[in-house]
Amino acid sequence: MQFDLVHATEILERTPAVFRALTRGLPEAWTAPNEGADTFSAFDNLGHLIHGERTDWIPRARIILAQGENRRFEPYDRFAQARESQGKTMDELVDEFASLRAANLDVLRGWNLTDRELALEGEHPAFGNVTLRQLLATWIAHDLGHIAQTARVMAKQYREAVGPWRQYLPILDHQARRA
Repeated sequence: MQFDLVHATEILERTPAVFRALTRGLPEAWTAPNEGADTFSAFDNLGHLIHGERTDWIPRARIILAQGENRRFEPYDRFAQARESQGKTMDELVDEFASLRAANLDVLRGWNLTDRELALEGEHPAFGNVTLRQLLATWIAHDLGHIAQTARVMAKQYREAVGPWRQYLPILDHQARRA
C-alpha cells in the first residue's frame, strides 16, 4: 500500500483507544511483565509512545517543513519512558497518550499537506535523508508494532497455562527483538 495521509490518520486516531481497551484498569500483573532485558512491557510501550508524541513525530515533521539550514533531527531516546513514566499509573498514561495524540493529529490535519511537502527531507541521525512521507508512514507502523508487542507480552503471561494448545499459538513463542 502506498502512503495515504487519510489512511494514516485512521490508524493514528485509533491507537489510544486500542491501548485504553487493552490495558485500562488492569493490574500490574498484566501490564508490567516484559520479554527480558531491554524489552518493553505494556506499561513501557505506552510510555514510549507518549515520549514519541512529545519529541519525535510532530517535532521532526516541523523540522522538515521549516526547511531551515539545520534539518538534522535530535537523537531519539528510546528508553526515556523509564524515567518519564515513574510514579504514574497505566490509566494516567492512557489518558496522557490520548490527549497528546489528539493534539498532534489536530496539528497534522491543520497542515493540509501536499505531495510536494510530503517529499521534503530532513536528516535522521542514523539514516541520513528521509522524507516527511517516510516519517509519517513510520509513525503508523511504529504504532502498530507497539500494539502487537503489547498484545504479545500480555499473551505470554499464559504461555504455560494453555497447555498443549501452545503449539497453535505462535504469539506465545515469538522471540522478542530488543527494544
